[in-house]
Amino acid sequence: MADEKHSLLGAVIEGAAGLAGSYAATLTHLFRKPVTEQYPEYKRPMPARTRGRIILTRSPDGNERCVACYLCSGACPVNCISMQSEEGENGRRQAAWFRINFARCIYCGLCEEACPTLALQLTPEFAFCKDDIADFVYEKEQLLVDHGGKHPDYDFYAHAGIAAGTPKGSHIDEDEPVDVKSIMP
Repeated sequence: MADEKHSLLGAVIEGAAGLAGSYAATLTHLFRKPVTEQYPEYKRPMPARTRGRIILTRSPDGNERCVACYLCSGACPVNCISMQSEEGENGRRQAAWFRINFARCIYCGLCEEACPTLALQLTPEFAFCKDDIADFVYEKEQLLVDHGGKHPDYDFYAHAGIAAGTPKGSHIDEDEPVDVKSIMP
């Protein structure tokens, strides 16, 4: 019987100590001066790896980096990316149209990781609102920017080894083509 009273008394003291700690934390914040940030005028600087609005970047030569390989749309868990491929006048593969529905996008960054050409990049811009939900569907013209984004000097076609204006074997880190008949026994 004495043990039951002792354990009951311990539980009551422990509960009262928890309540007193909670009230103490509330009272310390109650008398502090409030910090108000004027949001539209002052925007807090975001970390460099913040995942926000998606952009399509360009190569250093000014051409589009996107080759419409469909890897970003395949990696997207909510299927908000769609595109159609075509061959441009310079022989390079490119997106005829590219569309992202930002109303469905969860900003997970999987599309950016899947992109082999570094064309698709997420920016720290996260606050953009529209009156109509249909306005959240961005076309290629709205996504395309005039810079290289996080990797301004990267040129996919210089490393890919694709003959787009230059012969095979003349790209960066590419060996001369091997004559298959010369290595036969």
